[in-house]
Amino acid sequence: MKTAKWLGWAGFVLIVLVFAVYAARFIERTSFEVDGTRYYALFDDAMISMRYAKNLANGYGPVWNPGGERVEGFSNPLWVGLMAVFHLFPIPAHRISMAVQIAGAVFLAANLLFVKLIADELTDNRLVVLLAVFLTAFYFPLNNWSIQGMEVGLQTLLVSLAAWLSLRAYRRERFTPWPYLILGLGTWVRIDMGAALLVLLVFQLLFDRENRKSHLLWGLGALLGFMLAQTLARYLYYGELLPNTYYLKVGGTSTLARLSQGLMAFFITVWTGNWVLFVVPFALLLLQRDKAVLLPFALFLGQSAYSIYVGGDAWEHTGGANRFISIGMPLFFVLFALTLDAVRTALLRVFEKDQRSFQPPNWLKLGTQALMAAFVVVSLFSFNTLLEQDGVQKWMLIKRPPYVKGSERYVRMGLSLAEATTSEARIAVVTAGNMPYFAGERYFIDLLGKSDKVVARQAPQVV
Repeated sequence: MKTAKWLGWAGFVLIVLVFAVYAARFIERTSFEVDGTRYYALFDDAMISMRYAKNLANGYGPVWNPGGERVEGFSNPLWVGLMAVFHLFPIPAHRISMAVQIAGAVFLAANLLFVKLIADELTDNRLVVLLAVFLTAFYFPLNNWSIQGMEVGLQTLLVSLAAWLSLRAYRRERFTPWPYLILGLGTWVRIDMGAALLVLLVFQLLFDRENRKSHLLWGLGALLGFMLAQTLARYLYYGELLPNTYYLKVGGTSTLARLSQGLMAFFITVWTGNWVLFVVPFALLLLQRDKAVLLPFALFLGQSAYSIYVGGDAWEHTGGANRFISIGMPLFFVLFALTLDAVRTALLRVFEKDQRSFQPPNWLKLGTQALMAAFVVVSLFSFNTLLEQDGVQKWMLIKRPPYVKGSERYVRMGLSLAEATTSEARIAVVTAGNMPYFAGERYFIDLLGKSDKVVARQAPQVV
């Protein structure tokens, strides 16, 4: 038993080390040279948050334009705050994005630990645990969003941590408020973390009847407390009850239109990743009577439902899970590995039914486990399918990841603007991240409205 446990931890450490090498290579592949200087840049949308963070660190406050109108063109205040911390150090502009990327990779590595702990709560099979960790470690959409500067890695870590704490408490028939406090704090990382909190609350109300009052008190208390505190801070500083991004992305759009777009985006994600593989975990509901597995089911389906409700993401054209679904994929992979092992075990029991005294020999057990591991490796290729001909090459970092080519172009344009204009220039842009960030303290006009109240409140138009 001790040997198996030691081997389990050794395998986990090995996966984390390989992931660290992969993450370092990923960061290197997102960099590029401009006039002999190597630049690191985030996904363009993340660089909008970086501009807010830079202005905050420089004493202008969380605004897009130094000295400009107060408009909350972000929905991730704690992430902006973390970015601002990096700007307090003497890190040159061409390297500061690398610090944010490293932070994203660290959050992903920490998440692997909690994926392991979640799987440990649901099975004693060390191979199943390692397979769940392996699938998570090299799931490209999650890595891509996180290491290119989005808050997704931190969100995923918080959801996995909350799920593990909830499973531990559920298994031991105890109550703990920490999952609610963690996800409540998560709403400051990104507002829509409230969806995961509500899903967790509903699950506990249904299955932990003895502690219903405590769940209701702490769950609603954490959600309302953190949301009200954020709303009050927003109103006092920006004079608004909701972030400007809400009016831009949700206001003026019908619920039916959002649901239609969200369903289509979800369908494409499942279809391109092989819908058969996405159906596999649902067999666990027939093969296992453990109600604890319903918690990761609920959180994954909750993230998927939220993605559908908001109409998917803005970058569905690349394929793979979007930012919202990616957060729940580690829990999906735990269920996926558990299901494969349950199927394997059920097949071995066929021998016991035919020959009651028959016990599967060790070679058969090992052989079926090897087949299960091989199936997981092959499945990883399907899960990482992108809507691009060179998707596998980008996943394996033979080619640069998606969006990097555009980021390089916008960085070069921003540097050119810094040389060609003075600080009094007023410049209108559509891509509002890397270009304004690297152009210096120029006044920019956001034509897409993320940091512009007037544009954000206009009715959506089909171009």
